[in-house]
This record gives sequence, C-alpha cells and structure tokens, in this order.
Amino acid sequence: MRKSILFVINSLGCGGAEKSLLSLLSLLDYDKYDVTLQMFRRGGMFEELLPPEVHVRKELDYTAFCSQSLAKQMLSFDLRRIAARVRTSLFLRSNAKKGSPLHDAQAYWKYSAAAYDPLPERYDVAIAWGQGTPTHFVAEKVRAQKKFAWVNVNYEAAGHQAEFDEPYYKEYDSIVCVSEELRSIFDKAFPRYSKKTVTILDINNPKTITSMAQQPISLPSEDGLTLVTVGRLVPQKGYDIAAKAAWLLKKRGVRFRWYVVGGGDSEPIEKDIAQYGIRDCFTLLGAKANPYPYMKAADIYVQTSKFEGYCLTLAEARMLNVPCVTTNFDVVYAQMIDGDNGLVVEMSAEAVVDGIIRLATDQELYQHIKGYQIQEKKGNVEEIEKFYDLLGE
Repeated sequence: MRKSILFVINSLGCGGAEKSLLSLLSLLDYDKYDVTLQMFRRGGMFEELLPPEVHVRKELDYTAFCSQSLAKQMLSFDLRRIAARVRTSLFLRSNAKKGSPLHDAQAYWKYSAAAYDPLPERYDVAIAWGQGTPTHFVAEKVRAQKKFAWVNVNYEAAGHQAEFDEPYYKEYDSIVCVSEELRSIFDKAFPRYSKKTVTILDINNPKTITSMAQQPISLPSEDGLTLVTVGRLVPQKGYDIAAKAAWLLKKRGVRFRWYVVGGGDSEPIEKDIAQYGIRDCFTLLGAKANPYPYMKAADIYVQTSKFEGYCLTLAEARMLNVPCVTTNFDVVYAQMIDGDNGLVVEMSAEAVVDGIIRLATDQELYQHIKGYQIQEKKGNVEEIEKFYDLLGE
C-alpha cells in the first residue's frame, strides 16, 4: 500500500521554495507514494509544471471566502469567518503601526486560525513547506502520523517571532532546514528543538535547468554587458541596491542592459528606476515560468540579496556557467567560493558595481570563473535520498 503524503504550501508562484518543491515532486517514486498538495492561493505560474500524479486539493473554504468581494462576504452571514476577516485586518494594521513585532504570517494566523476547518482526511505524512502559515496550518488543522516542517529562509532576518511559533513547532517530528547555516540560526532561536532539526538542501536538477535554458527568447541586441537578476520583487532581494548600482554603472560610462526577471510589487523598484533615471538600461521583465534562457543570455548574473535560505537562483546561474557577482548575504558561502565560481562582494551598490566592472574588464578572471563553473559539481538530486530517509524508507 502506498504511503500518503500531504504537502502544504502558500502557493506555486515564482520563487525558490516553490521551485525546490517542484524538483522534489519530479523525483518522487509514485509507485510508493500517494501525494496530495494543498495550496492557500491557486493560480501560481508553476502549477502547470506539477507532475500529473500529484492530487491537488480544492481551495480551502476560508481562503475562497476571503477572495470574494466584501459585499458577498457580508451577505454570506457566516459570522465566524466575517469576524475572523475583520479582526485579522485590524490586527495586521495595528501590527504594522507598532513596527511589526509579529511577522505578517504570524499576525494573520493569530486571528484567522479559528476560521479554518481541519482537513477531514488523515495522512501518513504531512509536510509544511515553509515557515509561517503552512507550518501553523499543518500543526493545528491536519491529522497525520508524522509531521515535518520545512524552513527555507533565515528565521531571524525574516522577522519571525520565536515565542509565537514555539507551540507550533512542538507538533512536528522533524524540522528540516535547507542549509547548515539556516539550521544553526533556527537552533539558536529554538534550542529546545535542536534535536529535531535536520538539513536537506533545496533540490535542483541540472538536466532540467539546462534543457529549459535552450528555449529561444528575444532580447534587444545592443553593445555592452548583459546583466540579469532573477527573483521576486520583495525587499529581501535587495533591488534598492541593484537600482543604485545600475545608476552608478551608468555614471561611470559602462554600457550595459540589466534585466530583472520576477513578479511581485513593482512600485518600490519603479520609484527607484524613475529617481535614478535608469529606465533606458534597467528593465523589469515580470515573472517568467522559465527564467533560465534569460540567465543563459547573461554575461554576468547579479544577486543583490540581503538574506536567503540558500538562493536557488544563484545555484542555477552557476549550473548554466554564467559568472556571478553576489552580495555576501548570510548563507552565501554554502555555495560560493569567492574568486572561483563567482565574486562575493559587500552588501552595497558600490561593491556590486566594483564586482561587475572587475569581471567585465579582467578576462583572465572571467574565464577562470567560467572554467571553474564548467567543472564544478552540478545539482544535488541525491538529496532525495535524505528525504526518503526522513520518511523512514
């Protein structure tokens, strides 16, 4: 009899955690596992890439309720959910005014939990794919013989409050961190759970990425450098650093075009683009289900993150043998060797610019990095064996 596994994730929009889950699901043995996926938000760009063997649960009743117009919500006369909606909205505003002592996901769950019904099914294994709402939901609303929580971001830097999450992580048999560095950070926040933490790296499959990178794309043909950054439009990714770096490059007379692939709230970066006058050389392409042809087209891949869980996009650029310049975010040395597979620079626009110019003008260094990337180990599909060990196989 196949073992039943439930994965719970916020959505399958574009992001590293989402790509990592897809990679894992693409490698699972479906003769042994009956896999179900629960998402809080449907319609993400990566949904079309799900293996056909994965059963997708319908949208949760409360998230469907919240997607309705305010008028429909009120006319439903569902007092439990109306009350949760109002209280959550008021608390999120209050939390923001107080400087966000709780992470938004924690503030959300504090008053929305009562509006969610438990899932009726019972599973052999339930996996919360990511901190925040998936972790809270699986802990309280899912029945399973074993429960595992994935941690794929720097818990402290992301602003999560340990005291709030303490009782939720108590419900888990194991807590999986996607790098040793993240595990150390998590263990510091939750010393009482350190015996439950394990490390399983985000899985990336070089064959899939190399194949997808062959898709033809059309970018303006211009002289100068082609720079590419891939990532959601969120503060964590450091686009304020990227925009200022583009302005400094332009001031120094460097010919370039910088492409950003990623979806999200574009308003802050659009303001920076206007302020710095870089619209002619800094282009937002929006979210792409397949960002790899853009990575492959780059002369230099640039990562300006402020913190990460692992940073799959940086690993993917290395798989495509594109020399990289990256900021020295918290877990960068889990994959980067400064001067060999890329350049690691200080977390400032000036340092990013110096790194880009250094790679662009020092052909010996550029070719050394490219040569190192060609011979370095690609991907880590063997991490699936650690996942099977976790399941007790």
